[in-house]
Amino acid sequence: MLQRQISGDGVVTYVSPLLREIGVPHAFSTRLGGVSAKPFDSLNLGNPNGCAIQDPREHIRENYRRLKRAAGCDGRDLLWLHQVHGGVVVRVARGGGHDNDAKADALVSDDAERVLSVRVADCVPVLLSGDDGRVVAAVHAGWRGVVAGVVSEAMKELVQTSGVEPGRVAAAIGPSIGFDAFEVGPEVLEEFERVFGAAAPIRLRDDGKGHIDLHEAIRIQLRAAGVRESRIDTTNRCTYRHVDEFYSHRRDNGVSGRMAAIISPASR
Repeated sequence: MLQRQISGDGVVTYVSPLLREIGVPHAFSTRLGGVSAKPFDSLNLGNPNGCAIQDPREHIRENYRRLKRAAGCDGRDLLWLHQVHGGVVVRVARGGGHDNDAKADALVSDDAERVLSVRVADCVPVLLSGDDGRVVAAVHAGWRGVVAGVVSEAMKELVQTSGVEPGRVAAAIGPSIGFDAFEVGPEVLEEFERVFGAAAPIRLRDDGKGHIDLHEAIRIQLRAAGVRESRIDTTNRCTYRHVDEFYSHRRDNGVSGRMAAIISPASR
C-alpha cells in the first residue's frame, strides 16, 4: 500500500514502498502544502480547461518546485504532456529533446536529469520502474485510457527500453476516483465488457447505469503484462470522497485544481 508522508515544509504526498526500495525519486501529490488560493487551495499543479477561473502560473510553478523537493528530485527538469485520454506513449532518450505539447498519456525515460509527470483530478496515475531504477514511466489513465490500453503500452515501452523482464517491474497505482464514486452510463460499461470480458471490474444497476473499479482494471492489465502481484502498490484513497486531501473534477463540477504523479530514474 502507498504510504502518506509530510515534508518539512508541509507538502503531503503518497509514496510507494516498492519504488522507494528501488531508490527511485517519486511522489503522488495531494492538494496540501502549496501556495494557491481557493478554489485551488493549495498545491495546485494545473488549470482546468475552458474554465473562467484560473490559478496564476507562478503559483503552479512554485507548487511543482515544492513537490519535486518533497520527492527528492529538486533541480531536475520537469517533463509533461498534452494529455488526451488515449494510449500513446512518448519515450524520452537520455539527453534527447522533448515537446511538452506532445499529445500522449504516458512518458518513459532513462534520463536521471529529468522528472516525468502526469496530471490528474479523478483519473488514475500510475508509476512504473524496472528493479534497477534505470528506466521509469509515468502514466495517466482515465477510463478511456484504460480501454485504449495505455498502461499496457507503457509497460511494453519500459520493458523494451530497459531490457528488464516484466516480472522485475514495480508498479504503483495512485489515488483516483473510487469504485463507489465512479458512476457511468451503459456505453462505458459496454466498453469495459468488450475489453475485459467476464473479468470486467464493474457493478451493474437496474437502471442501466453502473460503477467501474479503475484500480482493479489497471491491476488486471498490469498482471496481464507480466507484473507480479507482489510488485504492485496501490491505495484505497478516493479523490472524490476524501475532500480535504484531493481535488476532484467530478465532485467540483470542473472548477478544480490538479494533482500530479512524478517520477525520475534513480541516480547511479
